[in-house]
Amino acid sequence: MAKYKLVLLRHGEGAWNKENRFCSWVDQKLSTDGIKEAQNCGKHLKALGFEFDLVFTSVLSRSIQTAWLVLEEMGQEWVPIQSSWRLNERHYGALIGLNRAEMALNHGEEQVKIWRRSYDVTPPPITESHPYYEEICNDRRYKCSDVSQDNLPKAESLRDVLDRLLPYWNEKIVPELKSGKMILISAHGNSSRALLKHLEGISDEDIINVTLPTGVPILLELDENLHPLGPHQFLGDQEAIQAAIKKVEDQGKVKSAEK
Repeated sequence: MAKYKLVLLRHGEGAWNKENRFCSWVDQKLSTDGIKEAQNCGKHLKALGFEFDLVFTSVLSRSIQTAWLVLEEMGQEWVPIQSSWRLNERHYGALIGLNRAEMALNHGEEQVKIWRRSYDVTPPPITESHPYYEEICNDRRYKCSDVSQDNLPKAESLRDVLDRLLPYWNEKIVPELKSGKMILISAHGNSSRALLKHLEGISDEDIINVTLPTGVPILLELDENLHPLGPHQFLGDQEAIQAAIKKVEDQGKVKSAEK
């Protein structure tokens, strides 16, 4: 029997998810479909009887907005929320804003898959000439982070995401989990993948094939040492979830009309 349970959630679809662009640290709100995904997630978690004591999010709006909508649907709006940049999406550097399918056409699907899904490949860093440099690097939300703005990443591999996430996991989330609190982490595709890699011991090679759809809750059942009792579970209609996973995987492929 599980000693602890943890629910991970990749935020609902954002505007740039819909446009198939690397969103990363650009602050985007949820799309109309993303709002529905978050609401449906809340309804499903409520039907399953989940009662949360604490929610963790990134400092990006789509993560926070998803948490708000989930809690509202569950009638648990009062549950405290803590936000940290350490749960942010992976920083895609110079790739931010680019269209994945167009990149696949120009660079090949395998290269785009490596950029998106590999463990230790870092894209080129964002520079001052990038159209979103000022918006990201001078964003006021990072002035209250636990590192100086000069030391925030300019590009990250998944390994880098895990390195900056683990201190927050160990120092902030784990003690709350071990105190008996039921926790929801509303984060992003890559911060969630990084945490799954850590908890489940997924290899550097196999993590490339782990894909998380938007707005689908993931249940982890853990023993007293926070080791998983089994593989993570996607909660919901399994056929619909597999279709959603395929949709995410296809984002990095050349559109059929262009092949």
